[in-house]
Amino acid sequence: MSEHTAQLSVRTGSWGLYVALMGVPVSQWPEHDFGRGPVVPTPAERSRALAALGFVFTVGAEWEWTEYSERPDDGTSPVRLLASAQVCSRDGDVS
Repeated sequence: MSEHTAQLSVRTGSWGLYVALMGVPVSQWPEHDFGRGPVVPTPAERSRALAALGFVFTVGAEWEWTEYSERPDDGTSPVRLLASAQVCSRDGDVS
């Protein structure tokens, strides 16, 4: 069973979740938009979104948060948050 990386980030004021599928064009990656708002989706909301996309967490997977600057090497640049977790297809598909 192939593992994939699910990522959660905020874009244009909306939290979105997507699953990166290597070898597949980015435009075809499964994604879910949580709608506008500053509140981070709860773990339960993220799990439901992943399930709706056909994915589940791998054994022992947890969300890991990373912060990064919009403009690297600029200490005044806005900071963005990105969460990642390992997932696999719910139906055992190896894509």
